[in-house]
Amino acid sequence: ERPPPRPAAAQVRRVRKGQLSPMRVVPAHIPRPDYAATGSPGYRRPVIPWDIEAKGPEAIAGMRAACALARDVLDAAGKAIAPGLRLDEIDRIVHEETIARGAYPSTLNYHGYPKSVCTSVNEIVCHGIPDDNVLHEGDIVNVDVTCYYGGYHGDLSETFAVGRVDAQGRRLVRVTHDAWQAAIAICAPGVPYKAIGAAIEEVVAPSGFSIVRGFVGHGIGHAFHMPPNVVHHRNDDRNGEMAVGHTFTIEPMVNERAVAVTEWDDKWTIATADGGRSAQFEHTLLIVPGGVEVLTLRTPNSQPAWWEEL
Repeated sequence: ERPPPRPAAAQVRRVRKGQLSPMRVVPAHIPRPDYAATGSPGYRRPVIPWDIEAKGPEAIAGMRAACALARDVLDAAGKAIAPGLRLDEIDRIVHEETIARGAYPSTLNYHGYPKSVCTSVNEIVCHGIPDDNVLHEGDIVNVDVTCYYGGYHGDLSETFAVGRVDAQGRRLVRVTHDAWQAAIAICAPGVPYKAIGAAIEEVVAPSGFSIVRGFVGHGIGHAFHMPPNVVHHRNDDRNGEMAVGHTFTIEPMVNERAVAVTEWDDKWTIATADGGRSAQFEHTLLIVPGGVEVLTLRTPNSQPAWWEEL
């Protein structure tokens, strides 16, 4: 059986590198992760990929607090999304909203990353660095927020429509969202982590869109990135099974056309090789008896998706 044809990419604006403002300052009283000064996290991953930390009640409480805080910060940024908004203004909002809550923006100086948030517009797949570029009518933009609070990281992202987006762009965002939700729905104790990729691919494959291969979801807690690796396409990787107390992200990146990506010379920004757009959503999850708890769940204050406004 032939695979579905790749959708033709609409004529959309291509992103160009802009100018960066100086790295923002975090007040001295804010507790910091170990890499804040040096850029080098001290955490070392276990040799066995299925050696996954199961958190106890105290750590779970810490994760809930960090994730709720990160949700509030993303919601503040989401409400500002509009044509004409500078990407650096998103960084300012995220930075100020984070430190106002007594938290540290986890991306800041993580392996040298220069900003407090990632902003990925149109063909940028992930790790877009906010600069002096502005959002335009019809863009899509993923805003990826992580906050360090009380010794734990909370991580989430959403792809927002900037004004009126063409039908193909809206479909890309909706398919990505629905695949992400389908993966979350299967999570429970005893489920192999490899099942996540199969659930995502079941939704994405009929659309003709493609799932990015080179980037994965991850365990999270006192360290920003921990086991397990959460692969977003069908796979047979040995990454273990879900168990009560596991916390991890699911964050599929879905391309409008081909799967190939390229890295900019800033060593962070990842873009589609063919200029097609890319969308992504992310939650931090906790495995609980009988199922899963979404730690970064939307609240009544969250910005509605375009299909929720119809």
